[in-house]
Amino acid sequence: METPPPRALLGLTTLVVADYDEAIAFFTGPLGFTLAEDAPLGGGKRWVVVAPGGGGTGLLLARAAGEDQAARVGDQTGGRVAFFLYTEDFEADRRRMLDAGVHFEEEPRHEPYGTVAVFRDLYGNRWDLLQPAGTGPGPR
Repeated sequence: METPPPRALLGLTTLVVADYDEAIAFFTGPLGFTLAEDAPLGGGKRWVVVAPGGGGTGLLLARAAGEDQAARVGDQTGGRVAFFLYTEDFEADRRRMLDAGVHFEEEPRHEPYGTVAVFRDLYGNRWDLLQPAGTGPGPR
């Protein structure tokens, strides 16, 4: 009998940012993430990881190095939604984010897969705030 392969887990994804500290402030403030790691690597580089408060895949905040990377800050996926932030209470999280100055591109919409609205992070990357259908308060 063959042994099944080990279960895989996406641990981190990189987000290229202009400045470590302003990115930390945005993700740990308006988005409510936790600062999981912030370690100096030398030469001004840092290993900075933020993660949603409820767990899940973290973001490695990598400061842009050079013109090519700097040109991609805020548009890492060519204008498509890059990230999906799941919530169990869409209205409460959206209200908190709006109160903190987060820009939403649209009013919430109800899709078969859940309640969703697109917002932008501090650099302009597009995100979905998404409450999957059948979870938490609100329409089902």
